Amino acid sequence: MTNPSSTRPPYAGTRAPRLVESEAFNAHMARGWGAPAVVVPMTPGAPAAAAEHRRRLSERIGASDVVVGAGRASLRNGDVQYGFRADSDFVWLTGAQAEDGVLVLRASGGGHDATLYLPPPAKPGDSAFFGNAAYGELWVGPSPDLGDWAEAFGIAVEPLSALDAVLDTLDGALASPSVDEELVRRYGLKPSEDLARALSDLRMIKDDWEIAQLREAVDHTVTGFEAVVAELPRAIGGLGERWLQGTFDRHARTYGNGPGYTTIVGSGPHAPTLHWVRCDGPVLPDMPLLLDMGVEANSLYTADVTRTIPPSGSFSALQRDVHDLVEKAHRAGMAQIRPGVEYLDFHFASMEVIAQGLHDWGLLDVSVDEALSPGGQQHRRWLVCGIGHHLGLDVHDCAHSDYPTYQAAPLEPGVVMTVEPGLYFHAHDETVPPELRGIGVRLEDDLLVTADGAEVLSDALPIDAAGIERWTQERMPHA
Repeated sequence: MTNPSSTRPPYAGTRAPRLVESEAFNAHMARGWGAPAVVVPMTPGAPAAAAEHRRRLSERIGASDVVVGAGRASLRNGDVQYGFRADSDFVWLTGAQAEDGVLVLRASGGGHDATLYLPPPAKPGDSAFFGNAAYGELWVGPSPDLGDWAEAFGIAVEPLSALDAVLDTLDGALASPSVDEELVRRYGLKPSEDLARALSDLRMIKDDWEIAQLREAVDHTVTGFEAVVAELPRAIGGLGERWLQGTFDRHARTYGNGPGYTTIVGSGPHAPTLHWVRCDGPVLPDMPLLLDMGVEANSLYTADVTRTIPPSGSFSALQRDVHDLVEKAHRAGMAQIRPGVEYLDFHFASMEVIAQGLHDWGLLDVSVDEALSPGGQQHRRWLVCGIGHHLGLDVHDCAHSDYPTYQAAPLEPGVVMTVEPGLYFHAHDETVPPELRGIGVRLEDDLLVTADGAEVLSDALPIDAAGIERWTQERMPHA
């Protein structure tokens, strides 16, 4: 009989060596590497747009120093992280997407001097090249040098290791919510709601470059809808909602940075669930299919579009009635989008249509006036969410602005926003007739406020029931 111990490999039973502690391995890994060409990840036009954004912020905040962080990827589980997505304020002010980056704006001569602090890549000759999974090029691939970032973005760039000494010289600098809490504590930075609000307010009016990014995101979203409809037969055949969710997400990742939010695909009784992101059900051919999807461009500006389509190619008479009421509310809301109109007017216009329609169907046990009153709102049982929001780097953009600046402010050219009324009759809602239960319909478009009205950026997709039926039939493969 063979002795098991004699078959063990060399050094079995000892602790595996730590490569960073081996001088021989470090010397071996430091030589023999070429210098691959590296392209700085940058959307054309972003540096100039960001410089103008910094100028606007400087005018708004006066002589205060400012610190804004890019953030870092959140932990998913164990030692696995989610994919990194830079903080939106950081991107708006720099155009850059660099994990652990920090922007410092120092008040100077009536303006601000900007310096971007970034972690340098770990290259051959540095043990972190192979020993650091976050920055080592052997793990993450060749990365730009700090000088490359500075040249590409037209901003001073220093190593992140120099940040502490700089923060130590600042006296109560304002910190955005994305700045690491340890830095805030250690250097007495001031988490500032005023700063967050200022950035939110400034981001409401999009410049030409931002509008171009949003157009691109919407255009790719429209083709994403087409890609999803092309997969309807396979989804109906058993692959279900998740196949369609994955189809759009793959499209978004191919033509942009990815989806701008978790893709919603709700069939039948799942459609009334406002944020149905589980997408673990079948696609029912005879029930409306709600698709709420948006491509986030590589610049991180996102679209947000919803259509409710008939997988069979045709709505039933009752489904069309629901869709027609939502469409009527949608058109009423969009008709309010123009300069000088108070932001929330579109909300009230859509709600009036919804309340009247529900009353006509006998679903309200109060008058339309009582339902629409602030103390009523009974019609909101079937439309509990808001029906629109600003759109930009965040799908719900400008969320730190206060009521007077957001909901009560007059619309201005350059605002990009959504209008998205719907009706949601849950399958277990016993206050509606059985034939309505399990029907959910939403229409959502992205609109740009212009000098004399509004442009529907997502108008390549129809909104009327007949148009949606034709559009679906033309794009769905047939055996």
